[in-house]
Amino acid sequence: MQKLVYLFFLFSLFCFSQEKTQQRITATLKDSIKIETKAIFGIDNFGTLYYTTENNSFNKKTKDTTITYANFQLGEITSANTFNPLKISLFYKDFNTVIILDNRLAEISKVDFNTIHPYKSASFVSSGFDNSLWIFNQDYQYLELYDYKTNKIKLKTVPVQSIVLDLKSDYNYCYLLTENFLYIYNYFGSLIQKIENTGYERLAFSKAYLLLKKAEKLYFLEKNGSKIKPIQHPKMLIKQFLVTNETLYIYDQEILREYQLKTE
Repeated sequence: MQKLVYLFFLFSLFCFSQEKTQQRITATLKDSIKIETKAIFGIDNFGTLYYTTENNSFNKKTKDTTITYANFQLGEITSANTFNPLKISLFYKDFNTVIILDNRLAEISKVDFNTIHPYKSASFVSSGFDNSLWIFNQDYQYLELYDYKTNKIKLKTVPVQSIVLDLKSDYNYCYLLTENFLYIYNYFGSLIQKIENTGYERLAFSKAYLLLKKAEKLYFLEKNGSKIKPIQHPKMLIKQFLVTNETLYIYDQEILREYQLKTE
């Protein structure tokens, strides 16, 4: 009997050690470049960089060329979604407007929420599947999935009860970070996860991870996971952070650093 207890103890310790090892993730520096931008909104698998400059122009920089879109009448670009390079969305919060660009940064659609009936006051906007936009309607405090081609609302979520900090989405998921909770929705608008926010300020995500920032530390949540865990990375100023597959990018106003994320 004593031997069985001992074997069970060893087996439990081994499983715990394996789980702990699998849950540890580190960031190892691979490369860095010096770049001055106002904001970086995306980096794809080929190293294409999407960013804005101080004159509020939007730029797409590849290894060989840089192309630019500018709409100075709308002022500052609040956010941009670049995961679909054929339909890049730029949100101008001050003018309550979204511009849709193609892969050459040519304007293909303009969505002016001021002229849409019923009127929408958008504080956050992020792209969804097909011709849809996730909109956080600040007047009603809920998310809408809006088809800008048909001018129809596909769905509305239940209103949230705290201040919204960030909104990100792709074809399949929408992540809404508030002061109290992190809400995760599928593309049908169903709430699939609700996690308490213990001080996280912003988020980024890829196919494998959801990353969150608290002060100058980054944390990760595995897809379909429920526990948020720290990433081991050097201490530094984090103005912005992005993730593309297993690559983490951290920008500190002057230098863009590239890290390899690795589970140990």
